Amino acid sequence: VQLQASGGGLVQPGGSLRLSCAASGSIISVNIMGWYRQAPGKQRELVADINTGGSTNYADSVKGRFTISRDHAKNTVYLQMNSLKPEDTAVYYCNADVLGQGQYYFTDYWGQGTLVTVSS
Repeated sequence: VQLQASGGGLVQPGGSLRLSCAASGSIISVNIMGWYRQAPGKQRELVADINTGGSTNYADSVKGRFTISRDHAKNTVYLQMNSLKPEDTAVYYCNADVLGQGQYYFTDYWGQGTLVTVSS
């Protein structure tokens, strides 16, 4: 199982970006999918996650600006980021709880990280 993230880049304050992350491989089921971020010198933190029923959870710092969604058929999670601020600058990692073929338990997988830089 692999997670492939894309969509990062450089954007001016107030701008928008959309991140995507697709899970691939021999997958039976995907449970919670989410996005985390890690800024320089800081610990990795949860940005948002979404369960199979569509219930979402957001960090207070991004509520009202970021929207997480998923496409079950494509095993893909998205993060629409609007009104970006310099403090949103970080490496963003996708995360998924996956049951793969031959596994008996759901396992946590991480994407490779994509850099988001918010700067004028």
